[in-house]
Amino acid sequence: MKIISWNVNGIRAVQKKGFLDWVADSKADVICLQETKADVDKIPNEVKELAGYHTFWHSCSIKSGYSGVGVMSKIKPENVTEKIGIEEFDGEGRILEIDYGSFLLYNVYFPNGSSENKRVPFKLRFYDALLERCAKERAGGKSIVVCGDYNIAHHPIDLARPKPNETNTGFLPEERAILDRMVNEEWLDSFREFHPDEPEWYSYWDYFTRARERNIGWRIDYHWITADLRPALKNAWISRDVEGSDHCPVGIVLNP
Repeated sequence: MKIISWNVNGIRAVQKKGFLDWVADSKADVICLQETKADVDKIPNEVKELAGYHTFWHSCSIKSGYSGVGVMSKIKPENVTEKIGIEEFDGEGRILEIDYGSFLLYNVYFPNGSSENKRVPFKLRFYDALLERCAKERAGGKSIVVCGDYNIAHHPIDLARPKPNETNTGFLPEERAILDRMVNEEWLDSFREFHPDEPEWYSYWDYFTRARERNIGWRIDYHWITADLRPALKNAWISRDVEGSDHCPVGIVLNP
């Protein structure tokens, strides 16, 4: 199963930049999108009704054109859930839980800490709530993949300029500690399973400073998997040559 995750920074914008051609070329079984920035009825029908895919969308209900996630799947899931039962999170359109029977797939657009780190407490609460939900599912015997835009670079190798960003959201110690916690709870960063020490692999570059041209980026888009799925993980990669957003797609091959 080929699973690709991409923060598209606007589904309508990326649809005008060759998104459907990319979908065809990707040959993905599952495509997880973040930051769709559109109410469900505003998503282009060419995307919503794409032949060969079941599509699912969770848009922000409290602010139009903000946040939002979508999943396009060739495989029909057993169940789809878009809420975790906590009001302050569920309205922002950040989660789709896809149950494939043999494993759960979470497509997540994790909160940004915002300017002056104002939303960092909200971001940390969101992480706690999702990991608590995952812990309950794991206790019930479920294997899990959590993919999406995590808005956190884990280690200095995961961003071009770690030292100047130690006091900025995305690389704060308390944010990075969440990913340390995931490691301690036997989650695996799928990309680092295949590329443990390779620098300069980023998935996000700031538009305004034209950072992509200089590869001044951050690796903040991931597929983290529960350790029991490691034998099924066959590959992981970052498609940094794919344009159309300030993020690029990241992918895995999983044969559970």
